[in-house]
Order: sequence, then C-alpha cells, then structure tokens
Amino acid sequence: MDGWDESAAAWIASQGARGDKTRQYVLDAPMLAAARGHSHALDVGCGEGRFCRMLRAEAIDAVGIDPTEALIAEARRRDPAGDYRIGRAEALDFADGEFDLVVSYLSLIDIPDAGAALAEMARVLAPGGTLLIANLNGFATAGVEAGWSTLADGRRGYVIDDYLAVRSVWTEWRGIRIKNWHRPVSFYLQALLANGLILRAFDEPAMIGPDDLAEKYNRAPWAMMMVWQKP
Repeated sequence: MDGWDESAAAWIASQGARGDKTRQYVLDAPMLAAARGHSHALDVGCGEGRFCRMLRAEAIDAVGIDPTEALIAEARRRDPAGDYRIGRAEALDFADGEFDLVVSYLSLIDIPDAGAALAEMARVLAPGGTLLIANLNGFATAGVEAGWSTLADGRRGYVIDDYLAVRSVWTEWRGIRIKNWHRPVSFYLQALLANGLILRAFDEPAMIGPDDLAEKYNRAPWAMMMVWQKP
C-alpha cells in the first residue's frame, strides 16, 4: 500500500482550490507556459484534477488519470464536464500517439515502476508532441529523512544521504502519510533518453512568492521541470 487511499481526504483539504505553495509559487506558471499551444493532453497522476482544470481553462482538451478512486471522484465533482478516469501510469489505456501533450506534474515520485511509466508516456505521445514533467529534485528526496537540520557550526542546512540509492520513503504532513520514491536525476534522464525523447528545456524554477518562503526555498530548490519532445 502507498497510503493514498487513506490520505485522500487530507490531501484534498490541504490542496484547497489553488494547490500547495510549490505549485502556486514555483511550478504553475512555467508548467502552463510550456503547455500552451497544445490541443489534447493527458495528465498522468492528476489527483483531484487541479492541473487538468487549469489546462481546460487554456482551451486544452485534457484527460486525467489517477489510481486513487477518491481523488478521481473529487476531480469529477469539481469538474463534471471533464474527463477523469481510474488508471495507472505503468499501463496506460490509450492508443499509441494519442496525445500531443503528456503531463506528469509531481507524480513520478508516487509511481513504483517509473521506468515503465515513462515508456508508456512516450508511447501515447504523438510524434512532435511534448512530455512535460515537474518532479522533486533528487537531492530533495534524498534528504527527506533529515531535511533541514542544525549543522555542527550552528548553521541551518539541508542534509542528504544515499543519493544514488533508489528507495521508497514514507513522508507525513498535515494528516497525509504517503510513500514517495527517491531516485537520482540520472535515473529519469537515462530512462527518457532510452525512449528516444529529446530534452528541450530543463529548469529549477525559483519561488516567486512571499519573501520568507522564497528565502528558504531558493537555498535548496525543491522542484525541477523538464520539457521533452518525441521526434
């Protein structure tokens, strides 16, 4: 079990209408900028449907999938006209080349077999299409056990360990307890390149938001964003 069934209600409450601070102040703007100009999108791991709704507001036809029934039910409740389905990233129930945009917005960390999931995302992507990924930085997930700590000299620092070791890590906050996966960035790059995709953009966006949050976040940026193209 990965904790999502038990944590769905707390997750929905924590996200509200706008999402958490990393989504609001770091990723939403560049993710939407990269998505614009596409017509038919698949959001893999859509959760309660927040980014699908944002895509639809940009006149992009979006399909959302997620394996957690309570999250899909909430997505359908908030967006009755949307297309939200139960599904797993490792076995996408779509035809080859069906979408010109495939999105993984902070979902790869929740997927046990990320290699299989990335192969499936590449399969359903049309030639010339875009795979848009937001993920947690490898150093961030490698430090989730210790995180921000007081160092021997009294400074605060973000402590990481076992960076190259792929492993699952249980994480808890605000009544949510879920299993995430730590993988080094090289794992994702190698898997995506092996599927013949071309890297078009890579960024670790800075936080544009409240000064107190930005000062801490920008010392050790939590998220990264990649734009890949299928030849």
